[in-house]
Parts: sequence; C-alpha cells; structure tokens
Amino acid sequence: MRDQRLDKLADILVRYSTKVKKGDLVSIGADPVALPLVEAVYEAVLKAGGHPFWQLKSSSLADILYEHASDEQLDYLNPVEMFSDETIDVSIGLWVDVNTKAFSRVDPKKLARKRLANAPKMKTVLNRAAEGKMRWTGTMYPTLASAQDAEMSLNQYEKFVFEAGLLHLPDPVAAWEQLHQRQQRVCDYLQTKHELHFKAPAGDDHDGTDLRVDIDPSKSIWVNCSGGENFPDGEVFCGPQGASGHVNYTFPGVYNGREVEGIRLEFKDGRVVDASAKKNEAFLFAMLDQDEGARTMGEIAIGTNYAIKEFSKNTLFDEKIGGTFHAACGMGYPESGSFNESALHWDMVCDLRQGGQISADGEVFHKDGAFTRDGWPSA
Repeated sequence: MRDQRLDKLADILVRYSTKVKKGDLVSIGADPVALPLVEAVYEAVLKAGGHPFWQLKSSSLADILYEHASDEQLDYLNPVEMFSDETIDVSIGLWVDVNTKAFSRVDPKKLARKRLANAPKMKTVLNRAAEGKMRWTGTMYPTLASAQDAEMSLNQYEKFVFEAGLLHLPDPVAAWEQLHQRQQRVCDYLQTKHELHFKAPAGDDHDGTDLRVDIDPSKSIWVNCSGGENFPDGEVFCGPQGASGHVNYTFPGVYNGREVEGIRLEFKDGRVVDASAKKNEAFLFAMLDQDEGARTMGEIAIGTNYAIKEFSKNTLFDEKIGGTFHAACGMGYPESGSFNESALHWDMVCDLRQGGQISADGEVFHKDGAFTRDGWPSA
C-alpha cells in the first residue's frame, strides 16, 4: 500500500501548485527511486484530465556522463529535451538525492560547462513560465542520502519533509492559501520601497552582515512564493537592481552536492567584487567565474516558512526557513524584474534569528527573525 502522505503531496502538486486541467500535457521528471511518488502524481494528473508522461532522470547516468563525456558531448544540447521544454504545459519535477556527494570530485569546470550548455533550456522554461505558457513545480522525494545529510533517520526526515509542506494539517491547501495571503501583505508593502538593508551581528570569526539592496519599485517586482513553483515553499523575492556591502552566510552554501563553508561575499554595484570561504573556496570561485552573469545578484528573498526550523543542507528547504534571507548569485527571474543571464543560480542563506534585522527605506519591519506586523507570516 502506498504511503498516504504521497497521495496527499501529489494532490497538492497537481490540484494546487500547477492547477492541471483537462488536456494539459504534463511531464513528471524523476529518478526511478521516486516511483511511488511518480505513480501518485501520474494518477492525480489523470484524475484532473491531463496527459501525464514520465520523463526519466537518472543520477547514475549523470555520474557516467561526467566520467566519460568529451568536451563536445558536455557542450551538446539535447534537441529532444529542448522540444519537451518548448511543448509541455506542465512540468512536475520530483527531485531525488541518491548520493548527495556524487559530484564532489567532478571537475567544477565540467559541471559549469554542462550547465552552460543547458542554459537555453532553462531560459526557455523561465520565459514560458513568465509568459504564462507553462506551469512548473518541483519537490523533494525523501531518501536515506538526504536524511543522512540532515543528520536524521529516514522516518525523522520524512516527517520533516512532509511537515515543511504543511501536509500534517487537516487541510494543507487552505493552509497554503492562508500563507499566500499573509505573504501578499509583505509583497504589497515592499513593492512601494526603494532599498532593503540587511544587518546581522558579527561573530567570533566574521564581521557580520551589512548589505544594502536596490529594489527600485519601477523595476523590481515582488513575487509571492506560496507553493506554486517550489514545494514546500515560503518566501517572497524580487529581482534586485543593485547591491552594496557584505554578507557572511550563516549556513554552508550547498551546490551540486558540494558544501562551501564560511562564505563571505562583498558586493558593489550589484556584483561580487570580493569573495572568500573557509572550506572549498576554489569551488566557490569556479562557480562565480563560470560566465559573465554569475557574479551578479539575481535574486533577493526573505524566508517565511516557520514550519521549517532547522538547516538540512538542502536549499529547497533551507532558503525557506522562517527568519532568514537569501541572495542568489547568477540567473534572475524575468517576472521578478531581473534579466540577468547565467548558467548559475546559487541561493545562499543567512540566519537573522539571533540579532538580525531588515529595514526598508529606513523602517525596521523584520527583527530577530520575525516580522514586526500582525497578519504577516509568523511562527
């Protein structure tokens, strides 16, 4: 018998996140490890009147690719995959970590090369999504590998994952709709502001965070993320028009399975002008230097999911932690007012729950990890 929580998750992904309707062509992208959830989503799409198909993903084939592919093969853009991205109405990605360290010893230049080759696919998806021609969402399928990274048992990790999606509540859809309303109040407030100022106290081994971000309301658009494109969700973000100052990221930056600890970035005119890390610094520089747009801040966001309380080394969850903010280096989302192009999009998370604050045009609206106004997201 299938875990009923998977049916609950599939229902939300199909009925709420992507709103599958009759006649929609729906891609379900997943590794075979996630077959129980693939089956649940496939069934939910059929019940909604859509046309589902399973687009097979494989972490083991990716291992083989990076081990044996030539530069020419890494640079190859698969036209079949491109056609799919140009054609489907809905994409539902079920992300699976079989081995979270699989790419740890892969040459960062190979990873960057493949991401650059696939950049047109990503641009197509983003543009079609911004134009309303395609809906997409992605979620995490719990595995032993992810549980181990989070330092949990599989049962504990499954509970963490499903509660982060509010699936433990009697009516998860209603809960996400309520969070959407609360987040919209934040978006409406920030849409009238020109500058955000993030501050976090210094620690024993860092000088804290003092970062100013240009959010010109005529250009930056605040987006309410409440379970539509990522699930679980819980953030508001926009495309910044510039940034200056520095940020010390509280949590390790995790990208392609590599952990970069003690990241400090200094921004000027919206670009990283100085960077350092206490662990895997060479990888940090390889990612930031992979193309012209990689050093540009493409996103600034505030985490609002207070059901997620602890760091799990998985960005899908970590960037949503209530009481944090994150900034992404690289690609921006056109619907947010950022048109920065890059093969990189790396969200890095900073905790504000111990003495941090955010102000907008000089007014503090977020202190010690909590919003200062009633009716906004809260624990």
